[in-house]
Amino acid sequence: MDRFARYSWFTLFYNIAVILWGAAVRATGSGAGCGSHWPLCNGEVVPRAPRIETVIELTHRVTSGIALLLVVGLLIGAFRLRPRGHAARKTAGWSMIFMVTEAAVGAGLVLFELVAHNQSIARALFMATHLANTFFLLAAMTLTAHFASGGAPFRVRNQGPLGMSLVLGFTGLLVAGVSGAVAALGDTLFLSGAALSPTGEFLVQLRVFHPYLSIAAGIYTVWLTLQILKRRPGVEARRLALQVGGLVFVQILAGTVNVLLQAPVWMQILHLLLADLLWIGFLLMGASVLAALSGEAAVQARVVPSVRPSPS
Repeated sequence: MDRFARYSWFTLFYNIAVILWGAAVRATGSGAGCGSHWPLCNGEVVPRAPRIETVIELTHRVTSGIALLLVVGLLIGAFRLRPRGHAARKTAGWSMIFMVTEAAVGAGLVLFELVAHNQSIARALFMATHLANTFFLLAAMTLTAHFASGGAPFRVRNQGPLGMSLVLGFTGLLVAGVSGAVAALGDTLFLSGAALSPTGEFLVQLRVFHPYLSIAAGIYTVWLTLQILKRRPGVEARRLALQVGGLVFVQILAGTVNVLLQAPVWMQILHLLLADLLWIGFLLMGASVLAALSGEAAVQARVVPSVRPSPS
């Protein structure tokens, strides 16, 4: 593994840390720590005598800024250290796009005051969009690190039933994650102690759908890992399938504990960490399986001669 590959993995895991800190900002109600100012904090670059909420929010902004710079470095490195047409170039470009949209969504939450105890539907929609964009950002950075480390390129189209099953699994985990963002917002509002508006009560009631969606996505993912193990597409794919299957059980257990403990902040962060790791593991598993399927198709295309009519 060369220096750029190591840098790619570091950028990915640093961004996971930033995402978890962002969850702490939301769970502790510190999103309004800098008021409705962005990129300044309460109208200042460095606020004097800040409250703890301001320190938490400002720390998130600073670490997010560093994450943006790391992704800029990722994009430059991909184009300078990988040849033309290399798959890491394309995924690094997508990483940059999703990082910019991630910053835009975060800025929108602050500027429109969709933080702290805000109970509007607009905040729920922003949170769902934020989570979806975060997952796509992690997907792009994961694949960049995968390709930078020598992972084989792959295609998604025309990969048969197993390829379609992977696409459905990807979609299921994304939907479960988005519902988790709304559920986490409901936990924040429910535990904040503020009086709930009718909209707030509706958002809290939506929390009940997340466990069902997550269990359904988890069952499907486990079934998919069993199909991959049965297909035996390669040692790496089988290893990743076992890890993904194990993460599903751990995540469901963590979700159950989260509900029983009434969503303490540390448990919400752990739950999100497991969701991120499951998402990354699924992507790596899918990339490995699709690369194997693409390789099999290429071999068949070379060894099976085209049938031509014999001359009369």
